[in-house]
Amino acid sequence: MIDRRSLLGRSLLGLGLALPAALPLVPRRAQAAGEVVVFAAASLKNALDEIAATWAKNTGKAAPKISYAASSALAKQIEQGAPADLFVSADLDWMDYLAGKNLIKVDSRFNLLGNKIVLIATKDSKLTNVGLTGPDLAKALGGGRLSMASVDAVPVGKYGKAALEKLGAWNDVKDHLAQAENVRAALLLVARGEAPLGIVYSTDAAAEPGVKIVATFPADSHPPIIYPAALAKDQHNPDAKAFLDFLRSAKARVSFEKQGFTVLVKSASAT
Repeated sequence: MIDRRSLLGRSLLGLGLALPAALPLVPRRAQAAGEVVVFAAASLKNALDEIAATWAKNTGKAAPKISYAASSALAKQIEQGAPADLFVSADLDWMDYLAGKNLIKVDSRFNLLGNKIVLIATKDSKLTNVGLTGPDLAKALGGGRLSMASVDAVPVGKYGKAALEKLGAWNDVKDHLAQAENVRAALLLVARGEAPLGIVYSTDAAAEPGVKIVATFPADSHPPIIYPAALAKDQHNPDAKAFLDFLRSAKARVSFEKQGFTVLVKSASAT
């Protein structure tokens, strides 16, 4: 018999995205000259990697160095002195947390993106159109685990828990969770077949060919999913402001929308 708990543990340890604590807290003077350091929610990886490459091509500057992890882990690292130039969170709470600590430039802050949460299964699963109420969802699990990012700290996990509570499903599944450190780790557990179902953003589901969407959570079942962006309080790199501004551009909009995000800001320019 496979020890599922051990298997899940080994899987999480094998995910680079699941190890945010590994990011070094280096002094700012140790950064390469002109290098823009971005801390961003794991769900943004595909879009931001493309946007960073486009920005570098357009400007002739080095592509920003982007560290992806759960917004909660990144906010805590910024609080501890990690040399981030800007932060893009997957929820308002963690940006508010840093604002409360006076660690962001509040006048640079804006709401960048929206998203949706979905229920996923492995691509080859026989499950389709799974009900989201307690009995239906618990039955669909078939004794397996529901993969979610941490429901106490990670934005997508908090959104998922809120939706399950609103839909009356939480009590039926709360003892059958496989909690991961971020959304990409939760996604991979399902893609690998180590959890039959999982809750992730629709953009993550679209980025992973090994899964399929079997249900979409109603927008009114959880708080609005909003990704705010802002400059870090102690950053002085002019290129950071330039890259933050580029996130509002028409070219960035194309990349975000291609990945399935809803862009909440009007494009500032075509560059």
